Amino acid sequence: MFCVVRQYSGEGASQLFDEIEGVLEQVEPLIRGVPGFVSYTLFRTADGGISVTVCQDKSGTDESVRIASEFIRDNLTAQARSPVVSEGETTLHLS
Repeated sequence: MFCVVRQYSGEGASQLFDEIEGVLEQVEPLIRGVPGFVSYTLFRTADGGISVTVCQDKSGTDESVRIASEFIRDNLTAQARSPVVSEGETTLHLS
């Protein structure tokens, strides 16, 4: 499995997560539709938030990054910095 973490922080990041919380019903089917989808977690931090996506392979996490970027660009008004993206092969996944 493969994992990608997107960390949003700094100016506009909290507003971005406020807006995302208002459209969760639109976000869920997009993420679930990613090929090889395994799990998704979205959580707030002190200055923004983090998303964690696990897929069967890197092509799935790449697609999740593309979908997230497009959704934010096309549907939200918050002007946040691009996220810091970390990715790698999953060593342990429990659910």
